[in-house]
Amino acid sequence: MTFIQILSQLAGGMWVSIQIFVVTLVFSLPLGLLVSFGRMSKNRVIQAIVKFYISVMRGTPLMLQLMVVYFGPYYLLGIKVSNDYRLIAAFIGFVINYAAYFAEIYRSGIQSMPAGQYEASRLLGYSKTQTFVRIIFPQVIKRILPSVTNEVITLVKDTSLAFTISVLEMFAVAKAMASSQTSLIPFVAAGLFYYVFNLVVAVGMEYIEKRMNYYE
Repeated sequence: MTFIQILSQLAGGMWVSIQIFVVTLVFSLPLGLLVSFGRMSKNRVIQAIVKFYISVMRGTPLMLQLMVVYFGPYYLLGIKVSNDYRLIAAFIGFVINYAAYFAEIYRSGIQSMPAGQYEASRLLGYSKTQTFVRIIFPQVIKRILPSVTNEVITLVKDTSLAFTISVLEMFAVAKAMASSQTSLIPFVAAGLFYYVFNLVVAVGMEYIEKRMNYYE
């Protein structure tokens, strides 16, 4: 089997990995912002609940979280799940995990803003919402972009963990092919995919950072 033929067979796994990556970012970034608000809430009950959630998500392996999300409905509620639920479980597991990491990144960025920014906006007649949306948040995005970039790059590689619940993403397909072909070439092809994917993401994030500096 040629390298091109291997890549063509891996194409389906590539698409699933890309789906996991995109869905995780689309949902975890805004969810992380909402979670950060809960973490900074003056309501101690909300703050404690959110703090516990973040602690659990960051303190346990993503692989374990995926297994809990997938097997949980059956073991806890007796609900039988179909094979189609595997990918949905992967989406849910990745989103709630990365939302916790992004929440802490947002929180650090928001709390790093000088108090003078809020005082100046209040003198100018801005409401709290206007202050955050127009003044604070744009500056926060610029400050947290390097940390967000690191998490995004890590996400590219973490998509391979979906194989633990038998999602046929890139690594799972490569593993099956390597076993059937008794060859390391599928792993090499998968590694090449992850490397190129990482490179594209890194370049894209660097471009965004440069554009933000340009419009500063």
